[in-house]
Amino acid sequence: MFYCTTDGQYIQEGQAFEIDGTQYPANWLNLSTPEEKTAIGLEEVIATNSPFNPIYYWTGETLEQATLTYTGTPKDLLDVQGNAVTQVNQSAYTLLFPTDWMVVRAIETSTTVAPDWNAWRESIRQYAADKTIAIKATTNVNEVETVMNNLSWPLDPDQVIAKAAQEVTSEPV
Repeated sequence: MFYCTTDGQYIQEGQAFEIDGTQYPANWLNLSTPEEKTAIGLEEVIATNSPFNPIYYWTGETLEQATLTYTGTPKDLLDVQGNAVTQVNQSAYTLLFPTDWMVVRAIETSTTVAPDWNAWRESIRQYAADKTIAIKATTNVNEVETVMNNLSWPLDPDQVIAKAAQEVTSEPV
């Protein structure tokens, strides 16, 4: 988007516009040079910050000439906490689901689930419980966002082996 310093209008790319009685076609901004834009009084609108995460904030915009500033109003804390807990539980379910067959087989055939897989499954459940407690203990939306941005789920036994093998092969000789 561009701001016209001569008349204060905002012009979107792909939009035909008029400045001082001169008509410009919709593709003019895409085809013109920075010097040509400056010559007719256009400045590119520059954002001073990034939009806020819509999961946690209502985002607004303030335009002041060629400066765009995003504002963020926190959403309701209880709603954000509830959504975060749901997301953590869904992630735990998604991680555990592919190995549920091991538990079903163990029950149906009286065999055991490998100890490393049992330990991993329990670590997923415990991690989800710990994060749920952390989320419920937050006092503002920013804290919820911090908890959610720092999730680091335990690796399953196959991932641990693959990571160890990758580290061995990437070590300098």
